[in-house]
Amino acid sequence: MTRTESWGGVQNAVADDGVRAPAPVEPVSPRTPEAVTEPALVAPTLIARLAQPFRRSTGAGRRGRLWRGAVLLVCVIAGLMLGTAHSFSAGKDIRPRNIELSGLIRNAEDEVAQARDAATDLQAQIDQVAGDDVSPQVSQALGVGAKLEPAVGLTPVVGPGLIISMTDAPRDSDGNYPAGANPDDLVVHQQDVQSVVNALWAGGAEAMMIMDQRVIATSAVRCIGNTLLLMGRAYSPPFVISAIGPAPAMTSAIDAEPGVRLFQQYVDKFNLGFEIKQTDSVTLPAYDGLVRMTSAHEETK
Repeated sequence: MTRTESWGGVQNAVADDGVRAPAPVEPVSPRTPEAVTEPALVAPTLIARLAQPFRRSTGAGRRGRLWRGAVLLVCVIAGLMLGTAHSFSAGKDIRPRNIELSGLIRNAEDEVAQARDAATDLQAQIDQVAGDDVSPQVSQALGVGAKLEPAVGLTPVVGPGLIISMTDAPRDSDGNYPAGANPDDLVVHQQDVQSVVNALWAGGAEAMMIMDQRVIATSAVRCIGNTLLLMGRAYSPPFVISAIGPAPAMTSAIDAEPGVRLFQQYVDKFNLGFEIKQTDSVTLPAYDGLVRMTSAHEETK
């Protein structure tokens, strides 16, 4: 049996022997110029030799003139190349440097947090300016929007359901993973989380939360190394998924989901963490982020 893992349109195949095939990886580092050093000074003796008058002779003399001319041409070309590189670098080091992915993630999270705070402040200013002095059409639209808030996850909910926890394989006492194991086989991937999420929806889940964020129609989880990126925030394992709905039906859907069944093989082989807990009370907060729509249409009855 071959495992096919899919998330956001990307599929990964896994062979029958229980080893995940490596996922396609897109290059993340931009092309950078090669290292450039400062131009070396031409040896005075070489300049002196090049400055000597050409001898009017044949044989060895002619070969000497050709050699000196070739050396002069190479020096001119090298000087042009070094000058161009110096102009391009603007006096800075243009050698390629390693970029830490964790630093990029932290910077992106900070930018998202700043944008979210700015949007919240602007919305508060809009609400203050508008007040209660709105037209009947606006009031009607606001009323329709308020009725739709529970369906789209903009209100908190409480009810019975399931809590699922997924985590990477543990290390031994020396901090090492099992010998001979592929590192990709020892971590929870985004397609593993997506398989559980799909199974919960198929089993009748009414509301869901991944980590501390409410899942809505525009939510998307992406894998960055061994972390998950959800709505601009990065999370490390264990990954916790909470869902409100009929627990028996959702459990059966999880057991029948092909992606979950394949993930269970790696749980059994490499001891990854996978726990399903049934509870009588799951509390899910309202989604507090921005709601972005690319298109919409009005349904008529």
